[in-house]
Amino acid sequence: MSACRDVVIVGGGAIGASAAFHLVADPGFGGTVTVIERDPRHARSATALSVASIRTQFSQPGNVAMSLHGADVIRRFPQITATEDGPGPDLAFHEAGYLTLAATGAGAETLRANHAVQVASGADVALWSPDDIAAAFPHLRTDDLMLGAYGRSNEGWFDNMGMLSGYRRAARARGATFVAGEVTGLVRDGPRVCGVVLADGSEIAAGAVVNAAGTRAGQVGAMAGLRLPVGPRKRTVFVFDCARSPEGSATVAKGRLPLMVDPSGVYCRPEGRGFVTGAAPDPDPEVAFDDFEPREAEFDNVIWPALAARSEAFEAIRVQARWVGHYEWNAFDQNLLLGAHPDAPGLVSACGLSGHGLQQAPAVGRAVAEIVLHGATRAIDLSDFGVARVDEGRPLTERAVI
Repeated sequence: MSACRDVVIVGGGAIGASAAFHLVADPGFGGTVTVIERDPRHARSATALSVASIRTQFSQPGNVAMSLHGADVIRRFPQITATEDGPGPDLAFHEAGYLTLAATGAGAETLRANHAVQVASGADVALWSPDDIAAAFPHLRTDDLMLGAYGRSNEGWFDNMGMLSGYRRAARARGATFVAGEVTGLVRDGPRVCGVVLADGSEIAAGAVVNAAGTRAGQVGAMAGLRLPVGPRKRTVFVFDCARSPEGSATVAKGRLPLMVDPSGVYCRPEGRGFVTGAAPDPDPEVAFDDFEPREAEFDNVIWPALAARSEAFEAIRVQARWVGHYEWNAFDQNLLLGAHPDAPGLVSACGLSGHGLQQAPAVGRAVAEIVLHGATRAIDLSDFGVARVDEGRPLTERAVI
């Protein structure tokens, strides 16, 4: 005997939880929602292991729009996710911006092209000369730079687990169910996906199945015969302290330093009394789902030299901790794969965000609810992100991936 639920969501991270919340919070939705999560403690989920930052500095208008919505939701999260028991969690938004640096002519041209898209999409991003950068952040070396882009608002970092717990709590209060389990198959009625099969052999019927399975979204897609080129890419994050911290030295943002993206690809931002840092490895192969071994050599060989060259304050630093997370990497174009595919109606994908999933979870969850309820996105036109573009060979490449 199959249990019957109107919507089953595969994956209970930030995107799955946001989708559940937006469905049950919609007054036009009268059904039920079941969220299935294989890692209910979120010990290895991308949400929990994220650097928990948000930016509007993207090259695609849809990504800018989604992050602008995300910043608005982060500010108003206690009210948005309130229940009868009280407000939702305050996400402690540190709105200190991103500072993206370019040291070559090609890099500067990319910043200019991206900036034009960002401003046209409503983002508050400024292009700065090396002198502007030095005036705002005196600790930085700028003699090798050509240009910088600084997000003056709607960028920074926030409480990732607060977002997850707030969405879960608010969704549960409105009737959603979260269960621990692993989806091993999909129930089909002809081409239509109409339920899921769990590892224990039980089935849950559904009018719609949402694929928010993160790094395993490609596996879920394959169960329906779809090619979703999504898999895990490993990122090692290091926490360090400074003998002489530059935090507080900025002449903007009340002295707060931004999340800096160096031309080398190394990023760094304040975290408490220290800093967090990392970089995309080169090469950057797909890894096993259970590979969470830190790449220790990255710090000494790549990260520390880049930071020390950018600021004297980062010459004397010490690693205090490290962790490893996985990007749900879309190998096709590093962008969201959203919606249903004509070969598998009933399966709504929301995956492949390649490192910017947490910040866009509010917008993506809302979009999933709109697709389930209305057949298309409404608040933000995200039709360019449709999953069929993979088979059609139409990449929507995001140039600003960190």
